[in-house]
Amino acid sequence: MRKPILLFAFPALVLILLAAERVAVMLLGFYPASPAAWHAWLELRPFSTIFWQQVHVYLGGSMALDAAIIVFAAGACWMICQAKRSAGFFLANHAALIFAGKMMALSSHAETASTIAAFTIPNGLHFSLMLDFSVQNCLVLCLGLAACAYCHAAFLSEKRLRSETRAVRMLALQRDL
Repeated sequence: MRKPILLFAFPALVLILLAAERVAVMLLGFYPASPAAWHAWLELRPFSTIFWQQVHVYLGGSMALDAAIIVFAAGACWMICQAKRSAGFFLANHAALIFAGKMMALSSHAETASTIAAFTIPNGLHFSLMLDFSVQNCLVLCLGLAACAYCHAAFLSEKRLRSETRAVRMLALQRDL
C-alpha cells in the first residue's frame, strides 16, 4: 500500500527550498545590512536562482506571484500524489529530482566546484562537468534518489497487484466457461 505523504515528501522539499529562498530575498529587502539574511540567501540560492530569474523575466517578478506559484505547485503535487493512478506521482517525483539537479548544475558555474569530471566522447572531443557537491546538495540529491526509488517500488507493487487481479479474473472466466 502506497503512502501519499511519502510520495509528496520530495516535491514538497523542493517547493519549501524555493519558498525559503524567496523569504530570504524578502528579508534581504527589509534588512540589507544583515549578515544572517545574506548567509541564508547564499545557502539557498543554488536551489532556485535560475528558476526565479526566468519567472521574473516572463511574469513580472512580484513576490505575491511567486507565492501563488509555490502554493499552486504544492496543491497540484498533493492532488497528484493522492490520485488513484500511479503515473502522476511517478512523474511528480522525477520532475522534482530533475528540477533540483538542474538548479544545482546551473548554479555551480558561478561557484567553485568541488568535483570536476572530465569526459571524452567517442569522436575524441573533451569536455568537463563542474558540479558543487556540497553537503546540502548531496543531501537533496540523495533524498531525491530515495524518493524516486520509493516511487519505483510503489509503481511496481501496484502493477504486480493489478496483474495478479487480472490473472485471477481470467482464471475465474476460464472456469466459468
